[in-house]
Amino acid sequence: MTSQDAVDAVDTVVGEITQVLGKVGRSGIAALVERLATAKRVFVVGEGRSGLIGKAFAMRLMHLGLTVYVVGETITPSVAAGDTVVVISGSGTTPGSVRAAETARRIGAAVHVVTTDPGSRLGELADQTLILPAATKYRRSDEAPTAQPLSSLFDQVAHIVLDVVCLRLATRREIDNQTARSAHSNTE
Repeated sequence: MTSQDAVDAVDTVVGEITQVLGKVGRSGIAALVERLATAKRVFVVGEGRSGLIGKAFAMRLMHLGLTVYVVGETITPSVAAGDTVVVISGSGTTPGSVRAAETARRIGAAVHVVTTDPGSRLGELADQTLILPAATKYRRSDEAPTAQPLSSLFDQVAHIVLDVVCLRLATRREIDNQTARSAHSNTE
């Protein structure tokens, strides 16, 4: 790979991300901010790379003072009525994420889904849905075109959009960098 190939690849990826971000409904972002601002406890669910994006999101929510857990971690308590569960799945069909959403609904927790497909099983289970019209590994005809493999575009857009959610939440809660930093791990 030449340096020009690398520049072209960076331009391609940034262009794809920019195109999808331009189509993300701002009202969906605002709805998630509102849900999180009033949440008693937040549980984040995701598998694979969506799970890694979810862990980064949960960490940032912790920095902003929320009580947050990642489903599947050994110290995560039971979800209860009144909790908020944020489920991240590009396809909206990931079996473990669907099971977690079904359990949360049955218990009486609010379910907020981040996905490409509002008509998916997770979309059906959601109280609210944040649609990210990016490509997934399934390459459905309604997905954005991408040169990247699997669900890379969805993962990148999810990370950026969830960081925007955190930025809006920080502004709303009047949390600046120093305040967030004081909650950052000091055992690294």
